[in-house]
Amino acid sequence: MDKLRVNSNALTLRTRNSLLFLAGVLIVLACAEPVLEDGTVKVRATGADILIALDISDSMLCEDVYPNRLELAKKKALELIEKAINYRIGVIAFAKNSYLVSPVSFDTKTVSFLLSMLDTSSITQKGTDIITMLGSVAKTKTSTDKKYLLILSDGGDATDFSDEIKFANEKGIIVFILGMGTEIGASIKKKDGSYIKYNDKIIVSKHNSSISELALKTGGVYIQNSTSSKDIETMLSEIINNSEYKELKTQEIPKYVALFYYPIILAIITLLISFSSISKKVKNNVPTSVIVLFFIVLSISPSVAEMFDFKKLADAKRFYEEYDYNSSAKIYEEYATNTDNGEAYYNLGNSYYKEKEYLKALSAYSFARIEDKELRAKKLSNMGNALVRLGTRNTLERAIKHYEASLKLKEDKQTRENLEAVKKALKDAKDKEKNDEQKEKDKKYSEHKTDEAGSGSDEADDRNNKNKNKNKDSKNKNGSKANKSDNKENPNNKKDSNNAKDGNNDNDKGSDDNSNDGDAKQQQTKELKDKTKKEVKNMGDKTKSILASQGMSDIEQEKWVKKLNSKQNTYLYRLNEETAENDGKNEKPW
Repeated sequence: MDKLRVNSNALTLRTRNSLLFLAGVLIVLACAEPVLEDGTVKVRATGADILIALDISDSMLCEDVYPNRLELAKKKALELIEKAINYRIGVIAFAKNSYLVSPVSFDTKTVSFLLSMLDTSSITQKGTDIITMLGSVAKTKTSTDKKYLLILSDGGDATDFSDEIKFANEKGIIVFILGMGTEIGASIKKKDGSYIKYNDKIIVSKHNSSISELALKTGGVYIQNSTSSKDIETMLSEIINNSEYKELKTQEIPKYVALFYYPIILAIITLLISFSSISKKVKNNVPTSVIVLFFIVLSISPSVAEMFDFKKLADAKRFYEEYDYNSSAKIYEEYATNTDNGEAYYNLGNSYYKEKEYLKALSAYSFARIEDKELRAKKLSNMGNALVRLGTRNTLERAIKHYEASLKLKEDKQTRENLEAVKKALKDAKDKEKNDEQKEKDKKYSEHKTDEAGSGSDEADDRNNKNKNKNKDSKNKNGSKANKSDNKENPNNKKDSNNAKDGNNDNDKGSDDNSNDGDAKQQQTKELKDKTKKEVKNMGDKTKSILASQGMSDIEQEKWVKKLNSKQNTYLYRLNEETAENDGKNEKPW
């Protein structure tokens, strides 16, 4: 029993309790997450502003797409907000008038919440007025001169969008349209289950494909909705492709070195000692074992993880050199996401570029925050190359800016040659456009001349016809003289003419009766209006007396009475002047 039993009289009860208490204090200290400040990091958010205009007229309740046009449009808009990480998003709801749902903001959660709450009852006035909405967009403040607008609509009932196209081009609005609905169409079902009727007939609303002209002629893109998310992904890539990037936000974030693992290590060692059963015979070996354990625990630190990361980066580099860009990109992406390392994002961009994923490459380069001047110049040059590969006029203009920024940091022969080549390509494209415009003008001018020549021959024909008519008139005059002489001889004709006069007098009497009825109706309408105005005034006076009792000033009373008497019954903020309900157009109310 003496051999089996170990006497642990090396530590007294008091010492053991003290060690346990110390370990507890160290654990609490580690939970407090002590840090050491290690300078600051400047974070730049670059991107563009996207305005989403959602049609919430009654025609969007059609169920030719699941669950209906409006719900599908909201789902597509929410998908775009989720994917557009580097963009500020603003939302406008429109029907007859336009209402601000959310100004442009990085707060995507709030924007998504407000967007999801929209329905057709959010606006009382019905109809689809796109030019009014474009006017509201033109007044909205954005980070760039050009405004990028995504419209989700079934297109309304208009067939000519020439005014909208002209206005958008004048105000620098690039319109992208995601068409909702189908060519077959469907009836408009209200919440109570009934269908909207027009002239006692159930309405069948179809998707208006004419609205595609608005997108195509303003420099944007038109895409028909689909059941998959491919349509909104393509739309976002087109917006990114055509938009001008600008620095939206800059912030300096303090950088810290974490120190919590030091008190944790000490707490573990203290616990091991306090729970150990060490006899007096081996007490000389205690310091050695403790020191060895201490160094073992210290070795399990971030440096070990860095060793494994180094191995991963070596593999990524090897894959890149072996032209296996897909595997290289996966490793760099994982490492960059975990560490937020600028060089990793730069290498990730290079891998995507080699895979011809130019949009992904641009996104990776934009996240690469590099302090080294030479590497930063290479990054800007590579971004210019990726933009050139996209091949649109807008991306070529942006590529020039990136090349120039790269050359400011460091002069490079290849970058300079690329810059000159892109400038030449843009100049040739502009010259070609001018030539095409001149040809179009010449063509119109020649057509106009042909029309003038044709109108000249028409004038000659008109002159001939006039001469013929004159001859006929002279013959008619002679005939009328003969008739007069006949009338003198025939007294019965006078009686007939008197009867005709009497008939005319009867008609005059009928018209007088009708005018009297109209005056009576106008008088009734005027009395009704005066009565309504009097009731509104009385209601306003009552409201004023209630507000005055609350200690409100006259100016505040007038403001609140005006607000209460207005017809607006929505939480949304109207951007445009109120559109008249009946403006002379034969517009359908849905």
